[in-house]
Amino acid sequence: MLQTNRKGKWFEAIVPNEWEGFNLEDVFRKIWEAPKKLTYTFRIENKVLLNSNTPNWNMPLVHGDKIMISLFEETSGEAPPTFYDVPILYEDDHLIVFNKPAFMSTHPNNIEVDKDTLLNAAIYHLQAKGESRNIRHVHRLDRDTTGAILFAKHPLAGAILDRMLELRKIKRTYIAIVNGLLPSKKGIIHEPIGRDRHHATKRRVSLTGQDAITHYQVLKEDKKQKLTYVKCWLETGRTHQIRVHFSHIGHPLAGDLLYGGGAFFNRQALHAAKLEFVHPLTGEKIICHAPFIDNPQIFKGIDVYQL
Repeated sequence: MLQTNRKGKWFEAIVPNEWEGFNLEDVFRKIWEAPKKLTYTFRIENKVLLNSNTPNWNMPLVHGDKIMISLFEETSGEAPPTFYDVPILYEDDHLIVFNKPAFMSTHPNNIEVDKDTLLNAAIYHLQAKGESRNIRHVHRLDRDTTGAILFAKHPLAGAILDRMLELRKIKRTYIAIVNGLLPSKKGIIHEPIGRDRHHATKRRVSLTGQDAITHYQVLKEDKKQKLTYVKCWLETGRTHQIRVHFSHIGHPLAGDLLYGGGAFFNRQALHAAKLEFVHPLTGEKIICHAPFIDNPQIFKGIDVYQL
């Protein structure tokens, strides 16, 4: 794990043995895989120091060198703050993981109109702590889906996490309740997903769609109601992926009226129960479990801490 400190607006990282011989450009572009444009911005705006001095970005680093990066400057949020008491699963100077409730959008479609989203609540939370940041989500959850969702507090963390998501280095585990009893206790649904040309917000399995892979494992069966509780994890993150895939194999999510799931619950039975990743700047292993927060409870007899 990288040794780091915060000093005011500056993030300090101590060069470890494995970075020796790399230069600053290598750290940003090869180790962190930050975008070229963002790296250039840090360089041209003199937002990086080496041992408290303006650095030569091409000079090899030495174990124990102190890299200072201006990460914590005050910036205004892109949406107005709105108070909502949203549970927090993890937070530090770089990122925050919320346990999103049902019936809350991840972000506004129209900043002037939509003021009750998770982004509005996140901005309020930070301002209440005296932090003014342009926070943004790294991935999304549907409005009616609950559970763990990751936000980045500054552009460098956001860029690294975006790349990690692209490389499938952020593991998201979901719990779903599907209609019917599945013929197999575990499996993989590998079907491309595209837009449904007959419905503006709906998706469907389509030969011309984007590649999509969903793994699943049966946790328990409710034979009386003919429902199956499944654990799902994704190799891709397409819009409505779990909902589309299970509908496609004839087992739509319970409560998912859009995809034929029937009115078992007041929303589709889908919860982002676990989030796992390596911290983008410290290297620490982060595991967040998201307890169920529905009232009345939808997912009964499932312990998210055992996933």
